[in-house]
Amino acid sequence: MKIKVLGGDFSVCKIKKIEDVNFRDEFVFLSKTDEELSLVCKTQGVPAESLAAEHGWSGLRIEGELDFSLIGILSKIATVLADHKISIFAVSTYNTDYLFLKKVQLAEAVEALTESGYEIIS
Repeated sequence: MKIKVLGGDFSVCKIKKIEDVNFRDEFVFLSKTDEELSLVCKTQGVPAESLAAEHGWSGLRIEGELDFSLIGILSKIATVLADHKISIFAVSTYNTDYLFLKKVQLAEAVEALTESGYEIIS
């Protein structure tokens, strides 16, 4: 399985209003619940009036479109990283899964995934 390292720095934020999100940016992951609006985006796209923001994340994407009947793909990758004490923030889309981890752990994550048989694309 191929995993692509996404370029750039990402941030995980809690925001006030959807109107503050720049949907023209390359990566925008927005979730809305009865309790919050959360945003994952490139750091330069963080809305100025965010309620909270955690910076310093790197992104990984599982390449290709994943069929909904596939079981355990995200779980297996997360387990490899957890075994190396690497915490993740996962986002799933219709096509695939994205994993965000602290940038300081990216090299270690790439090494761990490579050793576990994943092909890493930079």
